[in-house]
Amino acid sequence: MSTVHELTDRARDVFRVVVESYLGSGAPVGSRTISKLGQMSLSPASIRNVMQDLEELGLLAAPHTSAGRMPTELGLRLFVDGMMQAAEPTADERAVIEARVGQSGPIEDALAAATSTLSGLSQCAGIVLVPAREPRLRQFAFVPLGPTQALAVLVGEDGSVENRVVDLPPGLPVSALVEAGNFITAHLAGRTLAEASAVLATQIARERAMLDIASQDLVQRGIAVLSEDSAHRPVLIVRGAAHLIDDTAVADLDRVRNLLDEIEGKEDIARLLDGAREGASTKVFIGSENKLFALSGSSVIAAPYHGRDGRVVGVVGVIGPTRLNYARVVPMVDFTAQTLTRLMT
Repeated sequence: MSTVHELTDRARDVFRVVVESYLGSGAPVGSRTISKLGQMSLSPASIRNVMQDLEELGLLAAPHTSAGRMPTELGLRLFVDGMMQAAEPTADERAVIEARVGQSGPIEDALAAATSTLSGLSQCAGIVLVPAREPRLRQFAFVPLGPTQALAVLVGEDGSVENRVVDLPPGLPVSALVEAGNFITAHLAGRTLAEASAVLATQIARERAMLDIASQDLVQRGIAVLSEDSAHRPVLIVRGAAHLIDDTAVADLDRVRNLLDEIEGKEDIARLLDGAREGASTKVFIGSENKLFALSGSSVIAAPYHGRDGRVVGVVGVIGPTRLNYARVVPMVDFTAQTLTRLMT
């Protein structure tokens, strides 16, 4: 892959104008168009030669033989990483983000507001990966479903109810179900599932659990099945998918259909966003750089936000066409992540 420093000054100037014009209009850019902009003292023929060189480097492409040029995904990556001059969000944009995200109420409302606000300001789909909710136990029970299955029912302190099917060893008496549920409620209430699991392991190791082997196994099964399911269940909020159906969508319905299908696969997007948790700054995924969006040719801009202890708890961002205004949207996503971090700390 070419780097910015490997390009001549002339090639850099032409490349920048092509990319910025394309991102603004969504249309291929011709040499005459660049010449008329008056930003460089080159003839259309000279500009055309430079564009041909950039095409041979894989940075530009011509959708039709007689059309102008547009940046390739490789070209967009080069531009974003080495040439883009990011613009800070305007005072109005910052005020809107802070006002909507910072309204009092449950954190879930703030996260939903963040996605809606980003969607409206960027004209893309807003997305946020919600931190895994860990309900604290208030009550736990096992409801028999048959000889080899029971329903583990957890009631959280916040009133939430979760239930999962648990496999039982043959011949387990109903009394063991009652005993196990009563034990969890009496000894593990007020704790998260992770905390309850750790306390239980300690008590069993010290032979202080006051349960027979069958009931111990049942308690561990019940806590484990709920813990494992919660850990692997992505919570993703998406707002503004309608923005993805823009003026170019009519000419490229397959791309839009693929993108909407991809957004429906929330678990896949959650895994993609999870990759942004590892970085300290905003990440940009362009088109086929990620297999998930290879068919739709879409880009994702995502930034992590942090909790009270400084650890990353979630990711916020946008999904849009590869020709979105990166210089404007990247700082906007970053500012939204900073706002969420301040709210959570």
